[in-house]
Amino acid sequence: MADNQKMWAELGMNLEMHDMLCEVLPGAIGDVFMSQENRPEAMDYFDMVLADVHGLRPSELVEFRKNGGKVFGTFCAYVPDEVIFAAGGIATGLCAGSQFWVPGGERYLPANTCPLIKAMLGARFDKTCPFYRLADIYIGENTCDGKKKAYEILGTDVPMHIMDLPQMKREKDYLKWADEIKDLIKVVEEVTGNKVTPEALAENIKKINNKRKALERLYKLRRNENVPISGTDTLLISQIAYYDDPERFAAMVNKLCDELEKRVADGVNLAEGKKRILITGTPMAIPNWKMHNLVETSGGVVVCEETCTGTRYFENQVDESGATLDEMVQNIANRYMGINCACFTPNTGRFDDVVRLAKESKADGVIDVNLMFCQTYDIEGRSLEERCKAEGIPFLGIETDYTDNDAQQLKTRIGAFIEMLG
Repeated sequence: MADNQKMWAELGMNLEMHDMLCEVLPGAIGDVFMSQENRPEAMDYFDMVLADVHGLRPSELVEFRKNGGKVFGTFCAYVPDEVIFAAGGIATGLCAGSQFWVPGGERYLPANTCPLIKAMLGARFDKTCPFYRLADIYIGENTCDGKKKAYEILGTDVPMHIMDLPQMKREKDYLKWADEIKDLIKVVEEVTGNKVTPEALAENIKKINNKRKALERLYKLRRNENVPISGTDTLLISQIAYYDDPERFAAMVNKLCDELEKRVADGVNLAEGKKRILITGTPMAIPNWKMHNLVETSGGVVVCEETCTGTRYFENQVDESGATLDEMVQNIANRYMGINCACFTPNTGRFDDVVRLAKESKADGVIDVNLMFCQTYDIEGRSLEERCKAEGIPFLGIETDYTDNDAQQLKTRIGAFIEMLG
């Protein structure tokens, strides 16, 4: 702990405020994770990463920077990690899932802004998150208007590069995204001082694909009649995927999956007597475990997430057959443009994904979770509900924020929905 305190001080963090943040974390971990019964033993690694969330990985990044390495902070599943690692950099997700950071963000943003965006600014300007202090440059993307304007404010305090994500999926948009990735290559080469070679990019395409394959293996195991792991634990793993070392993370997920396969064979079933729920909607950045905890303490078990902290993050691999840098870049662009975010118009692909995943995971019902003031996902909610009803899939739409003010009301609604499933 003393070493961590020294590291945080050297990063210029507000230690008094950070101590306040750290005080509530052990209780939250105990209430949400350690209270679960019959957890897989291999969750020990992910529990350890969570328990030392502001110490373990940040200390590795500090050492990396001392040796001349550069850290790139990212906010979204669209930023291609392959490019950053190919230049010898490290990509790390910047979490923004805590109410603790929201008041700090409201000093810069209207109160009726999505809590995730407000938390982004609060984490940076309140100096309470080491990941936000460690990144040498932030890589943003224009997935929503709130983020676009928030990035302008962040850019007054930290170097920013914004990727212009097309909002449609025509052939020219795929080519446009490839051009944006080429621009990102120039930026990471300039920041790191290293060239992105075809050899390095090919190697890192495979490395990030392997991480995706490990997560896909995990998610497929949840489709079994015997569900071997809770949705709450799986959400934590998906959140850690954004910032852990990719190769170590893939190895630990595969180790967990080896255990889960045995649990399935041995008849371990965390879904026994419960209803299988698919959660879709806005991202659930660490430490936002609110909805999963409510579902899984109300007679449900979450068997899939169609979110950016779920299937959108890992579904579909980058084609590894590219021989030239241009071919690899286009293959990367094609893969990332396949993510069905609500920023796109039309976005019927997301509705197709929800229906497909609900059937594959044998979900009894779908809960669409929208962070308050997230207009794109909120507007899609009606069309998604109509599609699910047409497919005979029970549907519940929920709007919430990071506070616990509505927890009891939501628990009542979720409990009634699960009871309705029969």
